[in-house]
Amino acid sequence: MSHADAGRRKLLIAAGAGVVAVPAIAALARWGPGQEPTTPDGRLMLSADDGSDVGELEVALDDRRLRPVDASGRVVQDDGGAGAPSGRRVAGAETWSTGPLETTSFAMLGLTWRGSDPVLRVRTRSGGAWAPWRSTPALADGPDAGVEGDSSLRATDVTWVGRCDGVEVAVDGPRPEDLRLVLLDPAGRPTDASVVPDEPPTTAAGGSSGASAVSATVSSTVSARADDGADDPGVVPAASTATLWPKLYSRKTWGADESWRSGTPTRNATLQQVHVHHTVNANDYSRAETPALLRGMYRYHTKSLGWSDIGYNFLVDRFGRIWVGRAGGPGRNVRGAHTLGFNDTSTGVSVIGNFETARPSKAVIFAVTRVAAWKLEMHGRKPAGTATVRSTGSDRYSAGATVKLPVIDGHRDTNDTACPGSLLYAQLPLIRKRTRRRIARFKDGTLGA
Repeated sequence: MSHADAGRRKLLIAAGAGVVAVPAIAALARWGPGQEPTTPDGRLMLSADDGSDVGELEVALDDRRLRPVDASGRVVQDDGGAGAPSGRRVAGAETWSTGPLETTSFAMLGLTWRGSDPVLRVRTRSGGAWAPWRSTPALADGPDAGVEGDSSLRATDVTWVGRCDGVEVAVDGPRPEDLRLVLLDPAGRPTDASVVPDEPPTTAAGGSSGASAVSATVSSTVSARADDGADDPGVVPAASTATLWPKLYSRKTWGADESWRSGTPTRNATLQQVHVHHTVNANDYSRAETPALLRGMYRYHTKSLGWSDIGYNFLVDRFGRIWVGRAGGPGRNVRGAHTLGFNDTSTGVSVIGNFETARPSKAVIFAVTRVAAWKLEMHGRKPAGTATVRSTGSDRYSAGATVKLPVIDGHRDTNDTACPGSLLYAQLPLIRKRTRRRIARFKDGTLGA
């Protein structure tokens, strides 16, 4: 988007020691080459649009930004000279790098492109020190083809990197078309450190929250779109059986801006599976940072990727708190954008963190178990069993393929991905066992709060 593409107002953004007036627009700015806003000292500058407290910037990594790396590992400049030391050179492949980019503060980053998936690496600077290079594989989460978003747009996960002020991107091998770097800085809010979950909703005692009650509710509304109440709970349990409904932190609690969503949530006809994911974020975020992290992820999914909402139905933080993701009512079968090819018969639970490098805590295992038991019992599913489902098309199973999968599975079971990380994936047998036990205790009346 050029400077003249949309009506704008001036927004005052703190930049270093001064205040700089920069244009703000209603969607993520797609600046042309060399048009990205900068501070007086030349740093790339993030800004927030009208009504948002998520600072953001999208940088086109074209020939101007992405330069070849010579045999000594230095970025080759236009004049034939070499810049600062860059990433390692990969044998047999050309390497390209942006070189170190100075920025105002950011905490999350992602990359988007079109065409074939490239081999990408990034490193970030915090407190004057550069972190090691990290690989950034292509995102395997996403909506089913033709449902929402632009299927030709490829991307990485958005990654929480903590407070940073510098970034470098490297490409090993062919450069993709329209490669763009997305930087996000979701601001913390005073309420983020004191959030509390909603109590499970109740109706008059004597009703049922089990499979029969839900099947009747779903069958009467399956052809409709889920109503647009972001935190309307949907199917409500009876007071005497409310313990299976976990305590949830609502969209309102984490600060979802409902104007970012597009369209109306879609409801699935049934629920056969719970897909477990991880978000590949850093594992050292604090309790108070979780709501901001969710706001940044929501912004990336809706504004950078063009999805209708945040992709996951539920998210679990490293402290074991359960957060409502996609709008439409947590008690309903709302279709997510988390497991390409298998969104129409499932719910997606993503644990915030990288579980290739960290072991999930007992609190995380318990939280995933609580969500799985609640959702599966409503539909009479067996947590340790299998489900026969039909793929709508993924990078592992073609459209129309019939697949037998675990009722509780990991994302790698349906797509070509390492998600949910080997250390979380190894805990799925325990999660299935505990989910089965929780449902059994619920049914025989021995389940506590």
